[in-house]
Amino acid sequence: MGPIRSSLVLSAAALIGTLSSVAHPLQAAKATEDKGARIYCYMRSSGNDHEVSWKAAYAVIKRQRSGVFKTSPEHASVMITEAVVQEPGNFPDCGQFLGDLFGGNTQPATAAALATSTSVTESTIESTEDTARYSY
Repeated sequence: MGPIRSSLVLSAAALIGTLSSVAHPLQAAKATEDKGARIYCYMRSSGNDHEVSWKAAYAVIKRQRSGVFKTSPEHASVMITEAVVQEPGNFPDCGQFLGDLFGGNTQPATAAALATSTSVTESTIESTEDTARYSY
């Protein structure tokens, strides 16, 4: 084997090793967002309000993520939303709660509320005192 060929083989092996080490964090991120979505959706479907469901899901997401930077509440909300939207069959009836992650209705889910859909006007959104939801 010539020097060029051996360096090419070595470079290819290094590239494969690098790419395989990237796959594990991506799979871990997927598992984390699925766990957060499962917790949030299960708790909301069981009749819990947004706040307690959010705190439980966010706590899991924060603790499951490794790295230097903390997962922001906004990013955690997006992670939950992406998990539900990508696999809605795994999170039945959870789509109705996703708006709550971004400032929608935060009241406990009741059978009557689940059976009927209500619309929230802009004045209602502006009048809510939920502006500090994602404060650290």
